[in-house]
Amino acid sequence: MKFEGYNFAPTLKRNLENLGFRKPTDIQYRSIPPILNGEDVLAIAQTGTGKTAAYAIPVIQLMSAKRDRMENYGVRCIIMVPTHELAIQVTEVFEKLIVEMGINVIGLHGGVEQAPQIKRLKNGMDILVATPGRMFDLASQGFLSFNSVEILILDEADHMLELGFITDMQQLIRRIPKGRQTLFFSATINEHIKDLAYGLVRHAVRIQISPKDPVSKNIDHSVAFVEMDDKRFFLERIINEHPESKMLVFVRTKVRAERVAKALERVGLKSQTIHGDKVQDERSQVMTHFKEGINKILIATDISSRGIDIPNVEYVVNYDLPEVAENYVHRVGRTGRGVQRGVAVSFCSTEEKPILDEIESFLAKSIAVIGIDKREYEETVDISEASEHDWKSLIKESNAQLAMPKKKKKKKK
Repeated sequence: MKFEGYNFAPTLKRNLENLGFRKPTDIQYRSIPPILNGEDVLAIAQTGTGKTAAYAIPVIQLMSAKRDRMENYGVRCIIMVPTHELAIQVTEVFEKLIVEMGINVIGLHGGVEQAPQIKRLKNGMDILVATPGRMFDLASQGFLSFNSVEILILDEADHMLELGFITDMQQLIRRIPKGRQTLFFSATINEHIKDLAYGLVRHAVRIQISPKDPVSKNIDHSVAFVEMDDKRFFLERIINEHPESKMLVFVRTKVRAERVAKALERVGLKSQTIHGDKVQDERSQVMTHFKEGINKILIATDISSRGIDIPNVEYVVNYDLPEVAENYVHRVGRTGRGVQRGVAVSFCSTEEKPILDEIESFLAKSIAVIGIDKREYEETVDISEASEHDWKSLIKESNAQLAMPKKKKKKKK
């Protein structure tokens, strides 16, 4: 069934067509009917399958079909997300879909001035996309009312709950109308999170797409056994072998991100970093540069692995393996999105092998290993511009020594 066959508002249909939405993906096809029927939904689907549109499209239709007068600082639909970047991205999706529909949306997150946000909230808002911190902060100041909430959506819901937001969720649920509709969307879910999720929804329709393999079939993912101190040489090699490719490199900490960027800079490779220590304006600029291809190498912590849709990322490199096995799925899912194919390569040091075991246990399958023999390994290290013992330097040093005049031996008396 194509989107033109749905009983949507004409303007929504036109917007879908203008954006190239012709036919729903599996998660969209299965989510739209129960959401339109007002049912609670618990949906699990691989990254890159169109989960945001799966709830955005029916929510916009519901908003357009019922136009209530909003109270001051009131809101009809709340979408809670774990990061600033995801709040910005989800807001952009809604903004494109609600063109000329008379529906308003606001993205609410920290790192920016709150005064403009308060001004927009004053006359009420149809759709609010928010991170918990800024949302509860404005609510405590009296600039946000939950009395008119009809729909609550948790996007990347497992991550929200894992980050300790369950208390915030329970607090919010006590403050919004009991007759609300609750939608729970994520790429992964474990048993503990599942129990928490069922505590937030009522008789939810459960939708699960490709549960046996959480990694999209469009992604070729593999692992290479590389020692911690040698990872920079192998990253340099991958970048040099694919100079035109857009590449997202994941590291474990903010300090590691900056160190890897410095290591690349020393060998003449340009990159940018994104992590929690950067102010929001800088993070937004870095994301824009990467999306537009101004910068092709982005080094990120897991702040950028959840839900972010960056077009045309050909390669994902797990420079460090993630500490949480589920994050492997979210990281590699930044490539191979939609109908595009992608490649993900992970570096695994000796001390990271237990983490690799956990990831493979989560996937319920082994990850393909890239065979690197001793000679190839040594050559990768030796040809690096940063190597202290590379062959080029040795040859230059040898030639220089040969060119030096020999000292005359003193004759014995």
